[in-house]
Amino acid sequence: MPHDTPPIMVVGAGVVGLSTALYLSRSGRSVTLLDPLPPPGGASFGNAGMISADTAVPIALPGMLREVPSWVLDPLGPLAIRPSYLPKALPWLLKWIAAGRMPRVLEISDAMRAMHRESFACWREMLGQQNFSDLIRPVGQVHVWESEAETKGAALERRLRERQGIESQVLDANDLRQMFPGISEAVKRGVLMPGNGYTVSPQRLVHTLHALVVEAGGRLLPESVMKILPREGGGYDIMTNAGFHHATQIVIAAGARATRLLEPLGIRVPLETERGYHVMLPNHGLSLTTTISNKSRSFGVTPMEHGLRVAGTVEIAGLDAPPDERRAKALIANVRAMFPAVNVQEHRFWMGFRPSTPDSLPLLGEAASHPGLFLAVGHGHFGMTGGPPSGRLVANLINRQATGLDAARYSPARFG
Repeated sequence: MPHDTPPIMVVGAGVVGLSTALYLSRSGRSVTLLDPLPPPGGASFGNAGMISADTAVPIALPGMLREVPSWVLDPLGPLAIRPSYLPKALPWLLKWIAAGRMPRVLEISDAMRAMHRESFACWREMLGQQNFSDLIRPVGQVHVWESEAETKGAALERRLRERQGIESQVLDANDLRQMFPGISEAVKRGVLMPGNGYTVSPQRLVHTLHALVVEAGGRLLPESVMKILPREGGGYDIMTNAGFHHATQIVIAAGARATRLLEPLGIRVPLETERGYHVMLPNHGLSLTTTISNKSRSFGVTPMEHGLRVAGTVEIAGLDAPPDERRAKALIANVRAMFPAVNVQEHRFWMGFRPSTPDSLPLLGEAASHPGLFLAVGHGHFGMTGGPPSGRLVANLINRQATGLDAARYSPARFG
């Protein structure tokens, strides 16, 4: 790629924005990142750290419609909707329910598999082997249930894994006791997916990505984008809180806040914020070498270098409502139910915004009505997994190179 090609602005310096910027910078493009927070900020700081390369199960599944009333009524449930926000969230929720119909679930699963299977390869490509070995553990992931029999949801997940050719191993109660000393007897069975993994520090991982972008010639300006203004004749002006910039091409990788930049341009995308909470336990006292997702209680635990991260649940309440610390406290109750001896002293709470689409697939590609404006948002629960392959795909689209994937599956145009 020639070095005299026009500069590109990337709005957002989380995993997705940094991955896109790194691939673009290494291709010879001049790249500037805009983000008011230093890396890592937003969801890239507080996520569960799981890298689910062998996961191809969307969040919306058959039977979701009958669950909506209980979600509205239970503020501490695994998925809660604040009643005051329900009218605003309703159009997104209806699309979400539609995405849970079985024919569409199969299509989504195929698209997830195509992207997620590239995750570890992209992380290695971006980080180099030394950084990869330091920061990422491709050691598998365990899902557990507190029921003897296979639930309907677990059976569907198994069928989707079989459809995608994903390796898994059934674990009985004895297997789980040996793998995880101290796990509660309430946990009856599990599944090991050896093709998954995690990062020991999302914070340090994103710091490293940023350093690699700078090393490749990119730069980060600590500015908040206020509005994007199309220029007559092509290109865009970008108003920030501390500057005014021009670019012929822009990548919007601003996570859950992307809609506030896109809507004034007349670009409507079904992007909702799934507010997620985590609890950090610095002195947990457990001996874990893999992540565990408790499917009966809808939360997960990840052993990180600064403690045990307990994360999960979904709250639909928008960007402006204050956190509900009771949801974080519920995570403490859940981890104590799974590991009764866990030390929860000196815990720390956090809440962030997952940028989520109704069909669990990101929005990747050029906006049809705005040439030169590309979207790279909507990774929901899978930012650490899908972010790097998404960055590579968007960089290839911008450079008009082969993507290696069916880019139409992820195009913003799929929602009209």
